[in-house]
Amino acid sequence: MSRQADASLDFDSILNALPSVVVVVNGGTRVLYVNNAGEQFFGASAKALIGRRLDRLVPADSPLFALIAQARDGNLSVSEYHVSLASPRIGHHVVNVSAAPVPEVPDAIVVSMQERSVAAKIDRQLTNRGVARSVSAMAAMLAHEVKNPLSGIRGAAQLLETTTRPEDRTLTRLIRDEADRVCNLIDRMDVFSANASLQREGINIHEVLSRVRTLAESGFGRHLHFTEGYDPSLPMVYGNRDQLIQVFLNLVKNAAEAAPVDGGEVAIATSYWHGVRFAISGRHTRVHLPLMVSVQDNGPGIPDDLKPHLFEPFITSKAKGSGLGLALVAKIVGDHGGVVEFESEPKRTVFRVMLPVFPPSEEI
Repeated sequence: MSRQADASLDFDSILNALPSVVVVVNGGTRVLYVNNAGEQFFGASAKALIGRRLDRLVPADSPLFALIAQARDGNLSVSEYHVSLASPRIGHHVVNVSAAPVPEVPDAIVVSMQERSVAAKIDRQLTNRGVARSVSAMAAMLAHEVKNPLSGIRGAAQLLETTTRPEDRTLTRLIRDEADRVCNLIDRMDVFSANASLQREGINIHEVLSRVRTLAESGFGRHLHFTEGYDPSLPMVYGNRDQLIQVFLNLVKNAAEAAPVDGGEVAIATSYWHGVRFAISGRHTRVHLPLMVSVQDNGPGIPDDLKPHLFEPFITSKAKGSGLGLALVAKIVGDHGGVVEFESEPKRTVFRVMLPVFPPSEEI
């Protein structure tokens, strides 16, 4: 590559395209530079982060600071694996960290962090897609093989009711009510049908979220404190408005039910993720999913035994829950070519939905 070509490179764009967090700090551990992945990691813009001390973002006793000091004192590049970083601001992350001096800037250290959960998130998404396909097949089977016999059972119960003694009609009504209940459950499963075509267009995701918040505040979420952190510069989402409303209504409803009655909070945020692409089965290119919507609550967290199966149908911790809400979310997001993932700990559960832009782009 020629010197002229080298000079034409936009190194800031290159760093922003990386999925790894890149932060440069000075001798006082104040942030001099942060890339887009770093903005996502710390939950703030570069403008807000530059000039802040790193120990205001990460606990001062974190092994990260020992690594930075080692790199500065030895004037060498050092790395450490499985570093745990946790704070109320960033949540809990397990990362691989590298730190190295910047020769052109005295006392400056460049820190790179790679989340170890990236591969796990992709693997979870592939599992979610498999679950969605299984649910679609099960819905078709239920609709064709179960509803017809149920109609016969209900009709027979109605005929029996006309000839039975009054004291026995309780049993015939029970048969009818239970048949209706099973039919209603199957009708709810119809939304998982794989045959329906998805009509998509350019959607303003903030209008979708505004509708969801209005519905929540006028009903199940009236006791909550809602906060918003929207990126107004986001491009249009390539999606179906009604189905996206259903996705985020389900996520916000789950957050509302998990949040405490007193002091319950739900935070909805949007942002643009650079450099994150996913390999989707059946496609020869990786799909760019830069539009991220997160729904966060301050509830007790998801039980560990449910986490591996959370998007499977009929999995729920609610006494009266059907366990279909998150399975439906996985199905709809998968139909959009998107990704849904979560992280959960006490007082902080976050669901993130990553979606394609409009017009759709699939270049590497």
